[in-house]
This record gives sequence, C-alpha cells and structure tokens, in this order.
Amino acid sequence: MSSRLLVRRLGGAVTVIFLASIMVALMVHLVPGDAASAVAGDNASAEQIEATRERLGLNDPIWVQYFNWAGNALRGDFGTSLITNRPVTDMIKQVLPATLSITLAATVIAVFIGVSFGGIAGLRRGAVDRIASLGTSLGIAMPSFWVGMLLVTFLALEFDLFPVLGYTPLTEDPVDWLHHITLPALALSLGMSAEVARQTRGGVVDVMAQPYIRTARAKGAPGTRLFFRHVVRNAAIPVVTVLGLQIGRLLGGVIIIEQVFAVNGLGTMAVRAVGDRDFPVIQAYVVLTTVIVVSINLLVDLSYGWINPRVRTEE
Repeated sequence: MSSRLLVRRLGGAVTVIFLASIMVALMVHLVPGDAASAVAGDNASAEQIEATRERLGLNDPIWVQYFNWAGNALRGDFGTSLITNRPVTDMIKQVLPATLSITLAATVIAVFIGVSFGGIAGLRRGAVDRIASLGTSLGIAMPSFWVGMLLVTFLALEFDLFPVLGYTPLTEDPVDWLHHITLPALALSLGMSAEVARQTRGGVVDVMAQPYIRTARAKGAPGTRLFFRHVVRNAAIPVVTVLGLQIGRLLGGVIIIEQVFAVNGLGTMAVRAVGDRDFPVIQAYVVLTTVIVVSINLLVDLSYGWINPRVRTEE
C-alpha cells in the first residue's frame, strides 16, 4: 500500500473516532428533558439536581465539556460511574477479558469453519455446493441467542459437557476458561461462519474460472499447490473484507450472548449502564467499541497490500 493511501486511511480512521467522540461527549445533552434531573432521580431535591449538574460539568459551555472529557479520555480516564462511584476504566478492565475471550474465540471458530466449508463448496460443485449454500443460509437466518439456548439445553444441561453459566478468567484456570467460553463462542460465531463461508465459496469459484488457473491446470500443476499458491491468496480479499465488517456484528451480538450465558462482560456492563442512565460508562463503552471497529477495519485495509501486491500501487 502506498504511503499516500496509508495516510488517507489513517486520516479517515481518526476522523471517524473524532466524530464518534463528539457524539458520545454530547450524549448527556441528547437526553430528553433535564439530564441532571434524570441522573439525580425523580425524587431529587433542587439542591441535589444542582449538585448533579455540577458533578457532570453541565454548567460549563459545551465545547469546554467536550475538551475536558476528551482530554481525560486520551489519558485513559473515562470518569467515575454515577451508580457505583468506581472509576470507569477499572470497571472496563474487569469485564473486558471476558468479552475479548468470547469474541476472539468466535472469530477463530468462524474463520476455521467458514473457510473450510466455503473452500470445499467452491471446489466441489454440485451436491456439496448446494448443501453448503443451504447451511450458510440457515446460519445467517438463525439468531445467535436462540442457538445459544439450544447449546445450553443439549450440551450443558442434557449431556453435561460444558458449564451452563458464568466465566472463569484465563489466569485462574485455563481449562475451565476454555470450557466456559466454548458455548458462547460457538453461538456467536454461527452467523459469521456462514458469511465467511459464502464469501469464501464465491471467491474460490471466481478464481477457479480465471484463465491463469486453467493454464496452470493444463500444464499439469498439482492440485494442492495450485490451491494454496493461487486460489487461496486471490480469493482471500473478499473473505478478509467480510471479517472486518463482521467485527461490529460480533460486538453487538456478544451483548446478547453474555445475557444468555450470564457472563459479566463488556456488553452486560453496557446494558446495565443504559438501564441506570450511567452516562460515563455508556460513553466509555461507545468510544471503546468505536476504536476497536475502526482499528480492525484499518488493519483489514492494510492487509490488502500483503494479500494482493497490486493493491500497494493503487492511487
């Protein structure tokens, strides 16, 4: 990838994060009515409401509020929870490992299943292809929370192969950690697996129809070498693209999955904060997920140059 294109990608990522930060910092002002009254509660006195307004900094001009909040956020200080009075950063550090464990495990499962089934479907046209296409359609259509409940019913309750609820940190017991994240990761990965399989199948079919593949076959190139040297790399770009797009879906889906499996993760914290109108926690969650999604998509853009050298010379 050319340096000019890299600068453009970085500039776009920074712009998105900046705009998201403005929206998040002004979130308190978007609440219908008086935000201080909403935070203080229905039975709060005028003095309590005024104290809440002062605590939230609502008496300052909007631009001052934004720069104060943004400056602290850049230093990793997202303020204090209005409900627990704990630093929001400490709350995130406590719950983030569970969410990252489930999300990363789901991504690995989705890539393995999706690339495997999609590659087989693209190479073996006919009955295998039709079965794989039906499977991807079902995978996309089935809600992850419903799949999660089925997994709990059969694999956890019926056969007692996995724990039903909760989460064990990796540092405490790696085996128990793996047992606890397996079912949530499987449920979360289903839709992503189907999308990856569909893109892999389409990419393999397109590459196999290219003239250089037919020429290599005519020259007697071994099938395994042909597949891994030419087909995989050229079919990878749409797969990598859909992986980047699915990160946002995973971060949204993990909120529901954590509720199903009673995992105290980032999504559970966000749901609780929304119900409690805990604005500092909500602001931190939105900024964090925005940074994660933008960073992943930036890495996807940068990976194009490695996958396909022709992309490095674009623009």
